[in-house]
Amino acid sequence: MARTRTPVVAGWFTELTEDGDGREFRLLGTRCPACSAVFFPREDSFCRNPTCAGGEPEEVPLSKRGRVWSYTDGRYRPPPPYVSDPEAEWEPYTLVAVELAAEGMVVLGQAAPGVTVADLSVGMEVEVVPGILHEDAETVWTTWHWSPVEADR
Repeated sequence: MARTRTPVVAGWFTELTEDGDGREFRLLGTRCPACSAVFFPREDSFCRNPTCAGGEPEEVPLSKRGRVWSYTDGRYRPPPPYVSDPEAEWEPYTLVAVELAAEGMVVLGQAAPGVTVADLSVGMEVEVVPGILHEDAETVWTTWHWSPVEADR
């Protein structure tokens, strides 16, 4: 039985499809047509810029790459509603704050599996990649991760 792929938060990123439609995985934000301010998480109702009269925000894909602004490791099991198997051994994870220069913002997220704080440094280039937050018998809960960009690319 095939499991359903479900975004953890609908509309925050593109989903890759099984038919290979060629779309790149990207975070999705919104841009105000009046002042060009970009928002993530997205804002679909109004411009959050207090000096702007605003307009109806438009969906925009965010930069695929950015630079590490800060990072840390999570060494404790977060409380609910975070989903984790209480019977499984806890695996620490790495959190990354990434500066997207073109958008003028910092976006948080987990590092890709296997990336530790020892693999990161402030200013290094990373890219957004598809990730999995949790899986159960019926559903694969999808999210985004940040992964270091290899120097030879």
